[in-house]
Amino acid sequence: MCKVMGIVNVTPDSFSDGGKFNTPEEAIRRARNLAEEGAAIIDIGGESTRPGSTPLSWAEEWSRIEPVLSGLSKKNFSIPISVDTYHPETAERSLALGAKIVNCVYAAPVPDMLRVCGRFGAELVVPFRLPGMSIAGRDDTDDGGAPDTKGDVLSEIPKTDVPLYLDPMIGFGTTREEDLALLKSIPEMAKLGRVLIGASRKRIVKKLTGEKVPGKDLAGNLTIAVWAALQGASVVRVHDVRETVQALKVLSALAPARS
Repeated sequence: MCKVMGIVNVTPDSFSDGGKFNTPEEAIRRARNLAEEGAAIIDIGGESTRPGSTPLSWAEEWSRIEPVLSGLSKKNFSIPISVDTYHPETAERSLALGAKIVNCVYAAPVPDMLRVCGRFGAELVVPFRLPGMSIAGRDDTDDGGAPDTKGDVLSEIPKTDVPLYLDPMIGFGTTREEDLALLKSIPEMAKLGRVLIGASRKRIVKKLTGEKVPGKDLAGNLTIAVWAALQGASVVRVHDVRETVQALKVLSALAPARS
């Protein structure tokens, strides 16, 4: 069954939930709530990748993440924690505090991330698109930062013993048509490795449905999660954990398990 990764943004400026869980106490409470709702993994991020966001130093990012990781470790939090970062320094410190996965959204730091994850026996999410999937460039109305600001998306899977997840980076420097093509590429990607889809609350749903009211696009987000699971994704990264878990449980009962 496709796993659900719940998002905890410890940021004041993330696209959909910036400022909601901006204190360590709020972020810890959010992580615990998502675990109770059925999340199999919690993904904690300290820097927004929305357009126009200010890049943080690793020290600034770590100052946001460290209290949350420390607080969860003191509460014997049992759900695997992923840390959303492109800073190897943050990744190393996070793994030392008990995180199990590094979610790296840019390709340039991947070699360093592989070395860090290898030392800790951790897993790594890498930005990956199938060779030949041309992305024309940023769509200024979209929600993710362009990957080529810090290194291109990978088109070859690194040779490594570190367990990988492949993320096609929906909404990062992409148009609606490109996002649709990336979602349709999941079956081919799944032949190469475990696929992680992070399309939750991305503008692709608003573009397809015309829905402009924040929070009213849940049905569209659930459709993408179900589609990704049916196509062979191993993980969907979402904000709406309870609803996604319910949808995937029903799907699991109706659809035969994928090999």
